[in-house]
Amino acid sequence: MKRFKVIIVEDVKLELKGTIGIFSQEIPEAEVIGTAMSEAEFWPLMEKEVPQLVLLDLGLGGSTTIGVEVCRKLTQNYPDVHVLIFTGEVTNEKLWVDVLDAGAVGIILKTGELLTQTDVNAVMEGKQLVFNYPILEKIVQRFRQSVLADVRRQEALIQFEIDEYDERYLRHLALGYTKEMIASLKGMPFGVKSLEKRQNELINRLFTPDERSGINATRLVVKALQVGILHLDQLEPDDD
Repeated sequence: MKRFKVIIVEDVKLELKGTIGIFSQEIPEAEVIGTAMSEAEFWPLMEKEVPQLVLLDLGLGGSTTIGVEVCRKLTQNYPDVHVLIFTGEVTNEKLWVDVLDAGAVGIILKTGELLTQTDVNAVMEGKQLVFNYPILEKIVQRFRQSVLADVRRQEALIQFEIDEYDERYLRHLALGYTKEMIASLKGMPFGVKSLEKRQNELINRLFTPDERSGINATRLVVKALQVGILHLDQLEPDDD
């Protein structure tokens, strides 16, 4: 692989020293042209010489949001520079999403395999979404949960004979809509009386005869969530 230039942004001296060591020992094609321990130190380095790769820690000066903003400015002002995150934020998943939205090409957590030549080379070859094992494990776990939830939902729709309008009705009930509000939705061809009838039919389908006494809209929605017809992560109102 061709040689490339790197700037390392890390605010902990011992970790900075260790990261420089990883590059010198494991990634010989990389030339570290500068290091910075703060945002104030970093931008003058970029003005002096633009690297192909910036290895960016997120927790600069004790603030995780600074790293995200540095990443955003970098990708806006230097679109040809690859920004790879190297962070100890091993549990802050929202922060991972924020920095990916800010333009980072990947995240390497300071745990597991740490920073490897394979990961860095993948970034330099143009690969997007480069992660090390701890994040990949969580991604696979979330993917598995998502797939199983979708399968469970499809099975529930078939089992309880739920059509498009049943799903829309239950979903908007879960979001706090009244029957009057649901009846006014574009494409909902039912009035309030028809929706009341539909609700009674849903109660008969989702509850056993012994359970049907005193079922209100709240209990109906809870049941729909329990059996998988609705999912908390997918409770969005219709555009109209």
